[in-house]
Amino acid sequence: MKKIVALFILAVALFSFFSCEDVDDKSEERYLIVKFKFDADQVRLDNLGQPSILPSENGAQSPNFNAISAHYFELAPNAYTQLGDGTVLYHAPETTEGGEVAIDFDQSIVVKEGEAFLKIPLRLVTQGSYEYVRVSLSYQDYNISVRNNGADYQARLASFVGYNTFINTHFIESNSFPINGNSSQGYWAFALNDFPFATSGQAPTGLTTVPNPIASTSPIPAGSCVVTGKFSKNLVINGNENKDVVVTLSLSINKSFEWQELTTDGKFEPAIGENVLDMGLRGLIPTHSK
Repeated sequence: MKKIVALFILAVALFSFFSCEDVDDKSEERYLIVKFKFDADQVRLDNLGQPSILPSENGAQSPNFNAISAHYFELAPNAYTQLGDGTVLYHAPETTEGGEVAIDFDQSIVVKEGEAFLKIPLRLVTQGSYEYVRVSLSYQDYNISVRNNGADYQARLASFVGYNTFINTHFIESNSFPINGNSSQGYWAFALNDFPFATSGQAPTGLTTVPNPIASTSPIPAGSCVVTGKFSKNLVINGNENKDVVVTLSLSINKSFEWQELTTDGKFEPAIGENVLDMGLRGLIPTHSK
């Protein structure tokens, strides 16, 4: 009899344990998680989202990315959704400390490939079907190759492609770059690895590539860096998700660091006056898992 009672108590305890576990599992918060991926083999696009060939007078590299930041993220239902009329899920802090409104670099979220850039409770995401993603890229940190006097060196470059960025002081390894003001789209700085040399510059206005395949129906402002990409299958948020939704933003870095060639050798040689022209990402392919 005692054995039967003991078994009954054990069964009740196990039932209660698993029942509570089920309840806890159902009540657990679910998130929309946004991550970045960098792909040097992804198609290289122009501002209209069409395949782009490197001009013969320019040189370019597919850089080796360390980190990236963005200051805006939006889900758009269709190609006619105007910028800002979709579900805007992130807008980074801005400041007027430098005069005009600018991205506050000190408060930017900077992540590596595969790290969570955003983690938003799904209950805060408007339910619906989304065909496009729009993300405004602002900062890139990557490695490039630099030539000087016939020798090749590795360098680390900081690239600011946002519309306008307020920077106090930014660093590349032990090298400091005090700005204490706004930097317009195209500001860059680099430092050689293992050699005491660092410099900075400014790419020409209006040359930063920002692919937007729906430019004819949903344009973006000039000078912004709002890259647009289409899901192969719409992202549907219905409020019944029982696990996290991960959106991966695959960015084309296919020859995304571009300069004007003075010596046609495919080598970036700033010492002879070769200037950076374009540091814009070359396309966005978003995917999602549910």
